[in-house]
Amino acid sequence: MTSTAYDARADEYIDALGTMDAVHPVDRSIVEAWATAVTGPALDAGCGPGHWTGHLAGLGLDVRGVDLAPRFVSHARAAHSGIRFDLGSIDELEVEDGGLGGILSWFSTIHHEPARIDVPLREFARTLRPGGRLLLGFFVGESIEAFDHAVTRAYRWSAAELGRRADAAGFDIIETHTRATLGARPVGALLCGRRA
Repeated sequence: MTSTAYDARADEYIDALGTMDAVHPVDRSIVEAWATAVTGPALDAGCGPGHWTGHLAGLGLDVRGVDLAPRFVSHARAAHSGIRFDLGSIDELEVEDGGLGGILSWFSTIHHEPARIDVPLREFARTLRPGGRLLLGFFVGESIEAFDHAVTRAYRWSAAELGRRADAAGFDIIETHTRATLGARPVGALLCGRRA
C-alpha cells in the first residue's frame, strides 16, 4: 500500500526532499505561476511533508494540504503551524462540489495504475469550480510505463496521453511543460483549466 510504503521511508524522504531548498528552480517557477492564477481556496493534493503548502501559504494563497501518509501529515502540521493538513486520499476528497479554485497535484498521481488514473482526475474535476486551475506534475515517458520508484512502483506518462485523460475528466490543457536534466528522470507538468 502506498501510504504504508511512504510512512516507512518518511524520515528519509523529508531529509532529502522535504524543503523548498530541494526544489528545482524551474519547478518553483511553474508552481508559483499557477498560484498567481488561482482565485479562492486551494488544495495541495498529496502534499507529502508540506513544504509546497507552506510556501504557497507564504505567497498569500488560501491553501491546505492532504496526504495519505500519517507521518507526512504529522510532520507537516509540526513544521507549518497555522496551516490545515488532513489525512486522506486524493481519490476521495472531503471537499464540496466546486469548492476549490486550485489544486496542486505535484507528483501525487504517479503511483496510480493507468486503469485508475481517472479516479483522482475526476475527483479533481468534481471539486474545482469552473475555470479553476489544476497543476499536475508527473514523470515523462514516450508511453505509459511502470518503473521502480524509490518508494513503490510508479508510472511514466507521455504528456499527450495524460492530457487526453485530463481532457476526458473535464479539463482543458492550458500549458504543457517538460524538462530533462542530466542524471535525473524527465519530468513534466500539465496546467489544466476546469471546463464549465
